[in-house]
Amino acid sequence: MELSNRFDEALVYAHGLHRAQKRKGTEIPYVAHLIGVASITSEHGGDEDQAIAALLHDAPEDQGGKATLEEIRRRFGDGVAAIVGDCTDAWTEPKPPWIKRKQDYVAALGSKPLRSMLVSLADKTYNAEAIATDYETLGEAVFARFSTDAAGVRWYYGALGEVFRQRMNGPLATRYTNAVKRFAAAP
Repeated sequence: MELSNRFDEALVYAHGLHRAQKRKGTEIPYVAHLIGVASITSEHGGDEDQAIAALLHDAPEDQGGKATLEEIRRRFGDGVAAIVGDCTDAWTEPKPPWIKRKQDYVAALGSKPLRSMLVSLADKTYNAEAIATDYETLGEAVFARFSTDAAGVRWYYGALGEVFRQRMNGPLATRYTNAVKRFAAAP
C-alpha cells in the first residue's frame, strides 16, 4: 500500500490536536502512540483509511468530541470517521466512570466492523506492549497511571483479548495476547 498526501495531512492534523499531550505517566509525546498504532495497522493489512483512522482514533475522545469527529469526516471522509467513531469510548466531558466506559466498549466491540476492529486491536496492542514493558521495570507501580486499580486494568485487557481472539484471531491477536500475559498475573 502506498500512502498519499491524505495520510500526511492526517499526521499533521493529529499532531496539532495532541501536541500538548504526553503518554500517561511519561514524557513521551502522544503523537508517538498515534504513529505506532498507524504502523501496526498498516503492518497487519490495513488500508490508507484505516491508517489515517489509527492516527486519529483518540481525537474525539481527547480533543473535542463529536465536533472533532465531524471535522475528521469533512477532512478525511465517512470511512475514516466511521472507524474513529467505533474506536471512541466517550463522547462527553467529563467522561463517564472508567469501569462503565470500558464495560460498554467491550460489550460493543464484538459487533464492530472488522475494519474498525483492526484499528482497535492495533491500539490496544500498542498499549498492552507499553504497559508490559513498563511493568517489567516498575512492577505494580505502573498501574498508578490509570483511573482504576491493577485488577481493573487486568480485567479490561483480558476482556478485550477474548473479543479479539473471537473476531480477529491471527498474528496480531497473538501479539496482543502475548503482551497482556506479561502483566496479567498479579505477583
